[in-house]
Parts: sequence; C-alpha cells; structure tokens
Amino acid sequence: MILLWILLILFFGGLLAWLSEWFDSRLPRWIALFSVAATLIPLVLLYQGYDADSESKWIVEFSRSWIPSLGIKFTLAVDGLSLLLVGLTSFLGLISIGAAWEEMRERVGFFYFNLLWTLAGVVGVFTAIDLFLFFFFWEVMLIPMYFIIAIWGHENKRYAATKFFLFTQFTGMLLLVSLLCLVYFFKIQYGYLSFAYEDLLRTEVDGALEIGLMLGFFIAFATKLPSVPFHSWLPDAHSQAPTAGSVLLAGVLLKTGAYGLIRFTLPFFPEASAQFTPVALALAVISILYCAKVALAQSDIKRLIAYTSVSHMGFVLLGIYAWNLIGLQGAVMTMLAHGLSAAALFSLAGGLQGRLHTRDMRLMGGFWALAPRMAVVALFFSVAALGMPGLGNFVGEFLSLLGVFSVSIWAAALAALGMIVASVYSLWVMQAVFQGAQNSEADHSSLPDLDNRELFIYALMMIGLVVMGLFPNAFLDLSSGVLERLSSASDAFAAVGESR
Repeated sequence: MILLWILLILFFGGLLAWLSEWFDSRLPRWIALFSVAATLIPLVLLYQGYDADSESKWIVEFSRSWIPSLGIKFTLAVDGLSLLLVGLTSFLGLISIGAAWEEMRERVGFFYFNLLWTLAGVVGVFTAIDLFLFFFFWEVMLIPMYFIIAIWGHENKRYAATKFFLFTQFTGMLLLVSLLCLVYFFKIQYGYLSFAYEDLLRTEVDGALEIGLMLGFFIAFATKLPSVPFHSWLPDAHSQAPTAGSVLLAGVLLKTGAYGLIRFTLPFFPEASAQFTPVALALAVISILYCAKVALAQSDIKRLIAYTSVSHMGFVLLGIYAWNLIGLQGAVMTMLAHGLSAAALFSLAGGLQGRLHTRDMRLMGGFWALAPRMAVVALFFSVAALGMPGLGNFVGEFLSLLGVFSVSIWAAALAALGMIVASVYSLWVMQAVFQGAQNSEADHSSLPDLDNRELFIYALMMIGLVVMGLFPNAFLDLSSGVLERLSSASDAFAAVGESR
C-alpha cells in the first residue's frame, strides 16, 4: 500500500491544488509543496526497510487484479534501483516547486496540477512491473508536461510542446506495438495472457523478430533519454519551457528512458541487444562528442545547456550497454548526479531569463560583480557538470568509462574526449556570462542577486552532489543487488565481452 499512497498523494494533491485556486492564488503552491514533501516520508520508510541480504527481489510489492480477462494487474514494486529514482523524483519535485514559486503568475492552480501529475506519472513508470500499467504511466506523464510547455512556456512554446509530444507519442506507439507482440508470443508459448514483468522475461523470441521488437523498445527509450539521432525535440522543449518544466525534463523525465533500457530492453532481448551493442556504443559516443560540439555554437544559454545534457546522457547509454556491474552503476550514478546538476543549471538559466528577459549570452557579461552569489553557484554546478573529482558527476562518468573499457577500448577512449570538451563549454559559459566587461548594448546594472529562498534550493542540490561524490557507496550499495542480478542474467552480453 505504501507505493499506492505515494501515487494517490500526488494525484489528489494535484486536484486539490487546482481547485484551491478558486479560494486563494497562493494556496496551490503550498498544497503542491506539502504533497511532494509528504511523499518523502514513505520513501524514508522504504529505505529503512531495505535489506541487502534479503532473497526477495523487491523491497515492497503491491498487486491487485485489474483487467483479469487480459491478464492485466495493477502491480507496483520497488527495489534499490527504483527507490533511488523515485527519491530523485520527489527531491527534484520540491526543487521545481521552488523554481516556480515566484515565476508562476497565471493559472497557478492548473500549473501545479500538471506538475504533480507529471511527478505521479514518473513515479508510476519507476514502480510499475505490469507492462500495461507501465505504458499507462508512460503516457500519463507526457500529457501534463505538454501543457506545462504549451501554456507557461516562452515565445515558441506551442511549436516546442507539439514537437515534444509528437516525438514521444510516435515512439510510444512503437513501444506499445512491440509490447503487444511480446505478450502475444508469451500467450503462444505458455497458453495464457500476461503483462507481468517476471512472466515476459520468460518469453523466447529469436532472430530478426527479436531484433525488431528490441528496436521498438530501444527507439522509445532512446528518444526519451535522449540519444542522437532522436534528440532534436529536447533543445526546443528546454528553451521554451518554464524553469520548473526544464527542471522536470532534465532531472526526471530523461531518466525514464535510461530506466526503461536497464529494466526492460536488455533483459527482455539479451541476444538482440548484444548484437546491437556496437551500434548503441557508437550512438553514445556520437551523442557525447557531437552534442558537446554543437553546444559550443549556441548563444541561447538554455539551448546550450540542453545540448550539454544530451552529451552527458551519452555516458548513461555508454554504461548501460557495457552491461556489467561497473558500467551499470556508472549509468545510475550519472543519472542521479546529472539530475541535480542539470536541474540547477536550467534553474540558473531560467533565473537569468526572468531577470534579464533574454537568453542570449551575447547580451550578457560581467555579472560576477553584479551578482556574486549567482556567479559562485553557477561556477560550482559548471565544475560539477564537467566532472570534477569529489562530486557525483565524476563518479558516474568515471565508472561508465571504466565499465565500457572492458567492452570497447575505442568507445571508452573517444567518449573520454567528451570530458575535455565539457571543460571548454563550461568555462566558456562562465566567461561569457559572469566574466569580462559588461555588455554596452544592454543595461543590466541593476541585476538582482540570488535571494535566500534561491540560495537554499541550490544549497540542497550542492549538498546532494557533494554527498554523492564523497560517499558514493551509499548509492552504489543500494542499487548493486538489482544491477548485479540484471547483468548476470544475460549470458549473451558476457559472450560479447569475451569476444572483444
């Protein structure tokens, strides 16, 4: 029941926030804040109940019959991997509410309704182990995010929202078709319908058919990750989304794609995924290097951060397709650390846009003297994003490279160049925005610095990255059991590793 309560708190909290706007426009943000904060209590209880030596795959599981004629159940479960990601979702939910606290001025109740329902959909994705239920939540999280971009976004918001929706819906249909085919073959082999995760793991599909079904899953999840060549929706969505929307997109929604690859794609189709590994590693390396290069050509600060986000998520794809414990742990750590650092950078970019009414870095410069607090915070997260030792991003990317080294030395070597380019664009942003002389074409002499509320929000994310960097075992140990089971379950990947 504890997982169900988390979902109900978010769903009904969103409805209450929407209705409360009729009484007081300030009520929705407080209701949203308390609703998301309330989800942290059951998460702490789940963490306390975690037992690394337990033989059970799940910390807790909830299952009820839903559509028995089709073999569909309402089944939720959480293990170490999903617990980390649900925790990240709740934490960044609080951060997004803080980012929207003063920014949202119109239709406030409806905004927080969409925000909480997006979070509920993401939590459902991370906890659903009935594949029909998983797909239901996969769709649920997209619709409110579409409204967040289309209603509260910036100048080209409808174009960006429509592009986001079309990309995710089209690839979602590929996922649905592949899923239904998998269920159909399970019925042929075992004589009954089932969408249960454990049942579908037993389905045997061979040859070109397995490759086709695997590609349906891969394209859907790689689009959400996103990976080249399925990434073009992200820069538009990020540049046009409100700050809170960018925080959710970068910090939470992108992680659902990586989670889908780890939990479903490779375990369901091990042999096809093993054959696809060289292509996946090539896409990861191209994402890292190409998007880092494109980021250097941007003058729009939010588009620049969006391209760097795609580049860093390439390390996640790299670690996943290494398909060994070290690589998978690197992918998970990169997901968590990137969630904090990217959310912070987008929040800073949104703060600058709100103050200056522009995202153009060519109209910025010399802000260190005007806003020293903001400059120091931006420097910290820029350094974190480029992989400074002692912070969580370094741990994740280092482990991803170490894991893939045993699979492909060339992929590891080329991907490592991305860390060098990351240093270039991170320092270039600091130079363009905060160093040098103030731009003579724009008068920003009265630029407000970060207030105490904003400093508190950034301090929470700073602490998170430092803890991940200095005490990574607290996170690695939580996910090691499930990742070890997943990686050891596939002999196909072991064979690929030995052949290389």
